[in-house]
Amino acid sequence: MEKTINENGQTAEEMDREDRLEREAESIREGAASTEAPDEDGAAGDTADAGQAADGADGAAMEDPGEGAAPGDGKEKEKKGFFHKKEKKDPKDEKIEDLTDRLRRSMAEFDNYRKRTDKEKAAMYEIGAKDIIEKILPVLDNLERGIAAVPEDAKGSSLAEGMEMIYKQFVKTLEDMGVTPIEAMGQPFDPNFHNAVMHVDDESLGENVVSAELQKGYMYRDSVVRHSMVQVAN
Repeated sequence: MEKTINENGQTAEEMDREDRLEREAESIREGAASTEAPDEDGAAGDTADAGQAADGADGAAMEDPGEGAAPGDGKEKEKKGFFHKKEKKDPKDEKIEDLTDRLRRSMAEFDNYRKRTDKEKAAMYEIGAKDIIEKILPVLDNLERGIAAVPEDAKGSSLAEGMEMIYKQFVKTLEDMGVTPIEAMGQPFDPNFHNAVMHVDDESLGENVVSAELQKGYMYRDSVVRHSMVQVAN
């Protein structure tokens, strides 16, 4: 059997096989092209739809921004502002404030101590002065008794005048110290200043009036050193 040979030196069988392969390849290419075309169109459509949806969402957000906001957003911002961390102070400033506070406390404590000490000193001085005055008063009483016992014919003597001068100097010294006698004769009876040891009925005097002073009382400043020993009428 003779084989047909073309100009390129190929036989009829080889040419048929080559034509068949070319038709199969072309059909495969056409099928692939038809398959890819709708995918690209669909993808483009999806992309456009997605863009439109995004634009719609942005427009809605711009038209009414308050609708999407949570009700607690404002409170959360306020809480954040309330619990905002304070700025840390400079250690030097903190040290200065601490030392200033200590100084003020020390000054206040010292002032209280000074006032308390002054009161205690004044009280101690007054107690000591009252104790000394109370011991001196009997000497003054004896001087008064001695002057009262001088006879009438000896009152102008140098001895009587000397006793009188000593008595006046003694009284003046006590007055300079703040010692004053308590008024009793003719005054209403006051237990804060008077010590009643006798009682008499006297129509010429009022009720509870001091009719006689048996021993003179004295005060030191505002406190009683010795009560007046008196006789009360009615």
